[in-house]
Amino acid sequence: MAEVTIRQFAEVVGISIDRLLEQLQEAGVQVADPDAMISDAEKMELLGHLRRKHSTGDDEDVAESKKITLKRKTSSELKLANSQGKTKSVTVEVRKKRTYIKRSVVVEEETKRIEEAKAKRAEHIAVQEIVERETKRKVDELDSKRQAVDEVHTRTIEEAKEVEKQRALMEAKRVVEKELAKQAVKPDEDEGVESRNKKRGRRKERFDDADVLVEAEVAVVDEEAQPAREELHVSADMAGRRKRKQKHKKVNVQPSEEHGFTMPTARVVREVSVPETMTVGELAQKMSVKVAEVIKVLMNLGTMATINQVIDQATAVVVVEELGHKAKLTKADAIEDTIVEEESSANAIARPPVVTIMGHVDHGKTSLLDYIRRTKVAAGEAGGITQHIGAYHVETKNGVITFLDTPGHAAFTAMRARGAKATDIVILVVAADDGVMPQTRESIQHAKAGNVPLIIAVNKIDKPDADPERVRNALVQEGVVPDDWGGDTMFVNVSARTGEGVDKLLEAILLQAEVLELKAVADGPARGVIIESRLDKGRGPVATILVQKGTLRKGDIVLAGFEYGRVRAMLDENGKQVDAAGPSMPVEVLGLSSVPNAGDEATAVADERTAREVAAFRQSRFRDVKMARQQSVKLENMFSQMQEGEVRTLFIVLKSDVQGSAEAISDALQKLSTDEVKVRIITSGVGAITESDVNLAVASNAIVIGFNVRADVAAKRLIEEEGVDLRYYSIIYELLDHVKQAMSGMLAPLFKESIVGIAEVRDVFRSPKFGNIAGCMVTQGAVKRNNPIRVLRDNVVIYEGELESLRRFKDDAGEVKQGLECGIGVKNYNDVQPGDQIEVYERIQIQRTI
Repeated sequence: MAEVTIRQFAEVVGISIDRLLEQLQEAGVQVADPDAMISDAEKMELLGHLRRKHSTGDDEDVAESKKITLKRKTSSELKLANSQGKTKSVTVEVRKKRTYIKRSVVVEEETKRIEEAKAKRAEHIAVQEIVERETKRKVDELDSKRQAVDEVHTRTIEEAKEVEKQRALMEAKRVVEKELAKQAVKPDEDEGVESRNKKRGRRKERFDDADVLVEAEVAVVDEEAQPAREELHVSADMAGRRKRKQKHKKVNVQPSEEHGFTMPTARVVREVSVPETMTVGELAQKMSVKVAEVIKVLMNLGTMATINQVIDQATAVVVVEELGHKAKLTKADAIEDTIVEEESSANAIARPPVVTIMGHVDHGKTSLLDYIRRTKVAAGEAGGITQHIGAYHVETKNGVITFLDTPGHAAFTAMRARGAKATDIVILVVAADDGVMPQTRESIQHAKAGNVPLIIAVNKIDKPDADPERVRNALVQEGVVPDDWGGDTMFVNVSARTGEGVDKLLEAILLQAEVLELKAVADGPARGVIIESRLDKGRGPVATILVQKGTLRKGDIVLAGFEYGRVRAMLDENGKQVDAAGPSMPVEVLGLSSVPNAGDEATAVADERTAREVAAFRQSRFRDVKMARQQSVKLENMFSQMQEGEVRTLFIVLKSDVQGSAEAISDALQKLSTDEVKVRIITSGVGAITESDVNLAVASNAIVIGFNVRADVAAKRLIEEEGVDLRYYSIIYELLDHVKQAMSGMLAPLFKESIVGIAEVRDVFRSPKFGNIAGCMVTQGAVKRNNPIRVLRDNVVIYEGELESLRRFKDDAGEVKQGLECGIGVKNYNDVQPGDQIEVYERIQIQRTI
């Protein structure tokens, strides 16, 4: 390689000049000026120094070489003014240090951690088995002791009951005898027989009452294991006499009290709903058991789990069945079924058709729509091409029609496909002077894939070189047969400039709509599709929604993909506010939490809580799928890099004005990837370039691309400090061309060998200073001293190297041309023989392109 300056070498290597000078000084190469020349030998010394610095043969150095530490030092100068008005310069030096660990070390540590976890799990299982055996033994001992205690307790209770019964009986008899003694009165002589009989009757009644009291006391003693005593019922006349006389013993009668808890006689079996994934804590809560029991079952199954660990559906079903419950499998998206309502076709009414205009670039799609709307939509598009999906609600004299204007560029294939799915009729615009083009065929494929009827609008018939018949013949080859030729596709010749045939085109649209019998339910919650979305600086997230069913009203809660929110305002295509939007009406909606993805389904839900739960569920599911996809991609990349070698990657941070453009540009850039150079979109979003985007680009060594957006003040300052490559574009052609050029510069250089000259060895001379010297005759081209050589014997290469000396007679020569004799000394090779050929060649670097 020819000598280059330090500045040029720093640009080729891709580091700063100061850093390169520092490395050269560390390698022992003394260079004082960035414009000084550096030779190949000095480059090799620098390479050897770097290799010795990053990898050595000692054990400690080998361990240290498992990680690489990159240091970076930047210096800046600050000027500060003191109280006297003088300026003082302060030098600020910032040092950054970043260490990268070898992947094999991380894998080894992870494997070691897994082995330790397995050993701990086995030890835990062994300890658990020992604990279970000890617990069972102790439980058996306690059961035997409890049985003996119960027997003793039962005998004691029976003896106590008998003693209490005898005591109560003796106490009752003593009370009766005492009462009888008090009431014993001698009969007077003057009393008659009749009065004595009455007194005897009263004494007999009192004696009967005493017997009742004795029986009641005995009944109380006879109660066995009752928490409350039964109520004693006494006749009304006895109760009245006892209250009047106040001479009998009162018996406190308490109301009946039954215990509120009853021991269940059978195990409660619950039906547990098991989703696809759930945590251990959630499973325990659904079964109404402790988390420790679930973890114990999992340990018996050989799974070490914590309360917050996620288990799959199969494992959860086994745990539920082990604990004696029934498992009911549920889908992961069961929560989304809550927003689905039954639709009735009884209230269906006719709705306007949704028409999508498709076709090749510059065939007049937007101009045709301009003539219908009487506006100038194309004037606001960069480069005169449509780069956003526009939705327009047009009222014509023949009826109301909703138009979707999709871009015609090939990079917006996904946007055109999205437009075809949300449409009823496709108008394919074909220029009469240009004919069928590749994107025209793509539009036909999208319409057929969506099973959408086609109407062909042959545009530009006012031009002199227009040939509609040629267009028809070309479309017949694509499977689109005109109706006047026996097919089912209507052809209309139009001119977007003069307006010729536009009325016939509108009539054809309404006629096709009548044939399709387009109807929709106008009542109930609205359902639609996000046509476009963007982030407005003053209004926040703005989404264009095409309502397909129901009616969207101001104040409704809208769920769109991962985002949700209340509709704060609705605007039509002219910027006027509307309060309601029916089927087939496009409106701009304000009030969502963030910018939704174009193509997401928009649904009006009952309350904000449901919308928030569904949105959170979708985000978590998308995050899990993304992590799984990234993990698989990492493994695939690991194996592919092992097989194919290192692949150069161009990292890009993309920001666009609308979501549709960001998706389309990302798809187009990723299609540029080859086997040697790949394009990776680090992140793509909507809105201005922020400081976080620049930090991400610095961390990943990526370039920042802004499509119809600009960087804010903080981002610009950080870009200047870090030297980030920032590119602004407004037309996609220029963006793709510049990315291709950048990828071409990342390709590995391709060298081509060219034979400069051939010298034939006539004789070999012995030199004490240079060794064997070959006396040669240049038979072809010229022999140059600084070019590499090959030694051929019988047309077989036996040595490759370089010349040590080239002389013409006794003088050193830099070049010897054809037909002249010369002496050649081959470096580090002394086996040159007469008849050999010395081939001199040079390597030419070829510029590669994508």
